[in-house]
Amino acid sequence: MKTIDHWIGGTAVEGASGAYGPVYNPATGAQDTRVALASTAEVDVAVAAAKEAYREWRHVSLSRRTAILYRYRELLDAHRDEIAALITAEHGKVHSDALGEVARGLEIVELACAISHKLKGELSTEVSSGVDVASIRQPLGVVAGITPFNFPAMVPLWMFPVAIACGNTFVLKPSEKDPSAAIRLAELAAEAGLPAGVLNVVNGDKVAVDRLLEHPDVAAVSFVGSTPIARYIQSRAIEHGKRVQALGGAKNHMLVLPDADLDVAADNAINAAYGSAGERCMAVSVVVAVGDIGDDLVKKIADRATALRIGPGTDPASEMGPLITREHRDKVASYVHSAREQGAEVVVDGTGLTVEGYPEGFFIGVSLLDKVPVSADAYRDEIFGPVLCVVRAETYDEAIELINASRWGNGTAIFTRDGGAARRFQLEVEAGMVGVNVPIPVPVGYHSFGGWKDSLFGDHHIYGNDGVHFYTRGKVVTTRWPDPSDGGINLGFPRNH
Repeated sequence: MKTIDHWIGGTAVEGASGAYGPVYNPATGAQDTRVALASTAEVDVAVAAAKEAYREWRHVSLSRRTAILYRYRELLDAHRDEIAALITAEHGKVHSDALGEVARGLEIVELACAISHKLKGELSTEVSSGVDVASIRQPLGVVAGITPFNFPAMVPLWMFPVAIACGNTFVLKPSEKDPSAAIRLAELAAEAGLPAGVLNVVNGDKVAVDRLLEHPDVAAVSFVGSTPIARYIQSRAIEHGKRVQALGGAKNHMLVLPDADLDVAADNAINAAYGSAGERCMAVSVVVAVGDIGDDLVKKIADRATALRIGPGTDPASEMGPLITREHRDKVASYVHSAREQGAEVVVDGTGLTVEGYPEGFFIGVSLLDKVPVSADAYRDEIFGPVLCVVRAETYDEAIELINASRWGNGTAIFTRDGGAARRFQLEVEAGMVGVNVPIPVPVGYHSFGGWKDSLFGDHHIYGNDGVHFYTRGKVVTTRWPDPSDGGINLGFPRNH
């Protein structure tokens, strides 16, 4: 059986704890890989390697850092098919979707390549006689990232390229469900010339997470995952004096006004709800149909949903792959079953799907629920699977009130031809990322990604300017060079003159 170990100090390190977790191929349901689960002591070794590397890395010139990152970008580009294949093998998403994940990660590497611009400070001269004041930003030290299973390459690439470009060193704890992509990212970084210890990968479970949260040499923690865990990460990290950005779950609404092109809206609802089998925090999980368009819109979505081709991610004909585990598949199916009992109309029920040739795979078909009560579990919870709820609203005002009542505020979208309504929506809706006729409004790399309310714990969004600010801290330097006329005692508060 293949074993995935750790990457510490620039080399592969075998697990010493004796504990291993299973890594499945979701399409076949078979386990042909195991992953080492780090002990507290092994996490300490990784942090120590990062701390030692920080002594030199923080002083490495911006030109050398960016030269390494440029080489890294070229290596990632050359190996994108290989990385995508690793993602498909362990996550299950179709190859084209995995390639898209790598491409979005590359955007952040490109942002990191321009770090010299992002780290420019400010200087004010002659703020007082002979006095200059400069504001600069400096790295934090050792920082950690805890990343989810649904984007095993993209989310790590949201974090560590920016962190190391700013002069920090990094310890990554990827999901133990699909860890191979993270290890390959680290190997390629070393090939690009990144010094040993600047980027480390420790595989593990809660033991590793808790040690990173409490370790005195870890200055900051970045996290992407579910809301309960994000809340836990924030509280534990703050308890131990760390800076934290923790991105949580979502229940993203797509508002469709009566003037919208319903065919376009239906296409986009399908893409946003069922892409990556719904296992993404920016998936549209609720469509809010306003006015009398509901029946027509639901029919158009249903016609498209039943035509989707579901199969292994390695098959070019597949449009959607399996879910990550058998347990998660069963949990997703339970929401469809309970929705019927709780008053929703099950228009499309994909829970009984079987894929020929893959009887043990973690497959589930897409489901469409109409007239879903806001009290139903399928509406209230983050399902994280290919289940789309439709709710009805008589007016725009009723719809915006419904959306803003959600405890999440990650992303949202409006479909309309009315510019005035779209402008009103983007100002009134309580969400961190808003799409206007764009169903999945994930920002490009030079803007920041993050939600509101229970979708974000901490003060900073991820990547973009917020990412640079998160991984650095400000320092203000006030300078006066001695002058023969200086001297004398004055205990008064300094004043500019």
